[in-house]
Amino acid sequence: MKKYLMIALAVLRGISLVTTVFAQTSALAPDKKAAAPAPDKKMPAKAECKKFKGKVTAIDMAAKTLTVKGKKAEMTFDVTDAKMKAEPKAGEKVLVKYTEKDGKMVAKSVVAKKAHKKGAKKEAKPAETPAPAPTN
Repeated sequence: MKKYLMIALAVLRGISLVTTVFAQTSALAPDKKAAAPAPDKKMPAKAECKKFKGKVTAIDMAAKTLTVKGKKAEMTFDVTDAKMKAEPKAGEKVLVKYTEKDGKMVAKSVVAKKAHKKGAKKEAKPAETPAPAPTN
């Protein structure tokens, strides 16, 4: 009998602890309806970041613009707030990440691509001179 009483007491204690845990999580969890703001028609949608690859045709740091010619088109970007490691030069291949804002292409980052020469060979190892033949 004592064994059954201990088991019943352990089960009741376990249930009481579990219910307090559930009560705490529901009180701490934010209300989903209150957390998500109602969609407002006045708020603009988040601008999608696009990529454009090509060669730099012109750069005007006074006007903060960069003109890049790709395979299909030539685009001019506003680079006022763009992240650049170094100022690109004309003829250099670049990758521009940009967004479109008020009809202007606003660059987020400009990364220069390293030019790989076609047919460039790896460093040639110096030719080994053959050992002289032993004489008898």
